[in-house]
Amino acid sequence: EILLKERDKKAKWNGIPLLLKKLYETSHPNSDLSQCQSILKEISPLLSTEAMVYVREDMKAAQESTFSNTYIFDLFGGVDLLVEILMRPTLITQKKKQKISDDLIKDCLSILYNTCICTEGVTKRLAERNDFVLFLFTLMTNQATFLQTATLIEDILGVKKEMIQLEDIPNLASLVSSFDQQQLANFCRILSVTISELDTGSDDKNTLLAKNAQQKKNAGPSRAEINQATLLNIPGFIERLCKLATRKVSDTRGTSNFLQELEEWYTWLDNALVLDALMHMANEEAEQSSTETITSSLTESSDESALAASPPRSRLPHSMKIMHEIMYKVEVLYVLCVLLMGRQRNQVHKMIAEFKLIPGLNNLFEELIWRKHSASSLVLHGHNQNCDCSPEISLKIQFLRLLQSFSDHHENKYLLLNNQELSELSAISLKANIPEVEAVVNTDRNLVCDGKKGLLTRLLQVMKKEPAESSFRFWQARAVESFLRGVTSYADQMFLLKRGLLEHILYCIIDSECKSRDVLQSYFDLLGELMKFNIDAFKRFNKYVNTEDKFQVFLNQINSSLVDSNMLVRCIALSLDRFENQTDDVKVAEVLSECRLLSYMSRLSIRMSFLFRLINIIQVQTLTQENVSCLNTSLVILMLARRKSKLPFYLNMLREMEYADKYPGYILNNFHSLVRFWEQHYLNKDKDSTCLENSSCISFRYWKETVSVLLSPDRTSPCAIVSYIDEAYMDVDRDFTEE
Repeated sequence: EILLKERDKKAKWNGIPLLLKKLYETSHPNSDLSQCQSILKEISPLLSTEAMVYVREDMKAAQESTFSNTYIFDLFGGVDLLVEILMRPTLITQKKKQKISDDLIKDCLSILYNTCICTEGVTKRLAERNDFVLFLFTLMTNQATFLQTATLIEDILGVKKEMIQLEDIPNLASLVSSFDQQQLANFCRILSVTISELDTGSDDKNTLLAKNAQQKKNAGPSRAEINQATLLNIPGFIERLCKLATRKVSDTRGTSNFLQELEEWYTWLDNALVLDALMHMANEEAEQSSTETITSSLTESSDESALAASPPRSRLPHSMKIMHEIMYKVEVLYVLCVLLMGRQRNQVHKMIAEFKLIPGLNNLFEELIWRKHSASSLVLHGHNQNCDCSPEISLKIQFLRLLQSFSDHHENKYLLLNNQELSELSAISLKANIPEVEAVVNTDRNLVCDGKKGLLTRLLQVMKKEPAESSFRFWQARAVESFLRGVTSYADQMFLLKRGLLEHILYCIIDSECKSRDVLQSYFDLLGELMKFNIDAFKRFNKYVNTEDKFQVFLNQINSSLVDSNMLVRCIALSLDRFENQTDDVKVAEVLSECRLLSYMSRLSIRMSFLFRLINIIQVQTLTQENVSCLNTSLVILMLARRKSKLPFYLNMLREMEYADKYPGYILNNFHSLVRFWEQHYLNKDKDSTCLENSSCISFRYWKETVSVLLSPDRTSPCAIVSYIDEAYMDVDRDFTEE
């Protein structure tokens, strides 16, 4: 003790080691824990001051400075001691178990959290203690300590190497059912870490070769998939999430408690940031108010009806209410989105439809989801301050991702329309004299959107108004494109064409000369789905692209990155092939002769140029989910040639182009490897081939036959790739599989 006191003065330890020594002595089994609490009350301010410096300062500067108090606290065993105190009731087998007060639990959690954020390695160490992590979940049943526990768990799970199994949490179903709606939303933040596949990080691990090798190793379902199934088995879980996602701001309960929590809880990272941001909002709302009056207004309960008449500062609680609701909806939509993309997709779809998630989101669209967002300085948990992911931006992106997952290759997508719009689809089919899509007929009219416009129509409206540089354009295009995916539906295309979507996309590609690669790719993909096999769409295209200059800008955009535009190239090739077989139709014949785009693609030299470049920009080792479509597009061009008995001619042309490039054998050897990989990848029993069939309207049997013909080892076969590679340049048997 004398040594500690001596050293304390010189090293400026602020008495922390002595306090810990005292804490250790007073926290033994059967001791009076109220003494512990008074010691923690002395330690806590020393650490929370440091934590606040970390939060308030620029993060980088904060990381460079050392946080001596938290470091000393950990160095002298403080972290381990607090874990022991917290877990003591679970370890003692006596009849009379020690009862730890809520305040003591709060203090322990608060100090642990502050140490985690200031001292490197503490969070990882806690994450390695599986018993402690699972124990923390049991503390969530207590209303008083819920928020602190949730935040600490979230941080620990964020660094945990191995994902926890939700089924290991004691009494998970009763834990979840004990949560009120606000706690459930907070719990979703924790769940998001346990149901998302861990990202491998490096790009080379995301190649299809690496993914295939990984799948062979891990034959069974992943931990994330098991956790998703565990959640779906909790009675009423999805229903509660749907209610949370569609709850109106005026329905929210317990906001005053939240405000109170904020004031008491200033030492915690998230809420400190939230409070700062809300103060900032308040200052914007009422420049004349001082910080003191704002703080006092935090506790005011603002009556909705008196809002109009009240001075701006008393509106603060309502602003907080909205921000609070937005933050929670982000988490809830994320969890729903992940579940929609998982193995139990159909089960989740059924539940989401039944609990009217889509009509509910439609009713919230203007009030909350796509309202004009304020310039909030709020930073989301787990992001740095340079990141522009404000909750309002995140909500919009999460909403669009949910729509994309919901519509993608699923007949429930028609729930995005209202009754009137569904009738419009039927009328389009009737007028065109084509059978109505079965999914439209089967859609339960009680579950669709209500109101004057459905969700899809609302989305198109905001899409058209979106500023040119907006990052939302990518997500909007993806969401609309997923509505069109699957078997091509003329009625769906016409529904969107009538609303000016084609002209809007062309304006963005040609007139605003969009530069963002991501946005361009999403526009090309959407344009492909919108125009495929639709003669009216090609007619509209020609009407819009009515000068050679415009057409050249369009071609430049396509040619500047074929990886991004290859799906559109595929759509034009497929459509041209179909229209050429319908020339007895006057309308088709007229558009074929007039349309710049179709005339361009009908030139053999152009098709060969596309084919040559598509094969040239990919290799088996660099194939990813993103660029494998280039391989499929090149196969489509060759399948269409094979139908017309021109496959040998195309292969020979490729050979001549190689020689002209003074690089004989390179393209055809590469193509042979790619087609071999295609055969291994797509003929895998787990692989779903319907996407290839739907997008091309070519039977999968024909895909397989064509691949088989191309890979024939017979050098006398006119359709085999090897027939066109000179013996000297043959390199087709190289093994490309990854061990």
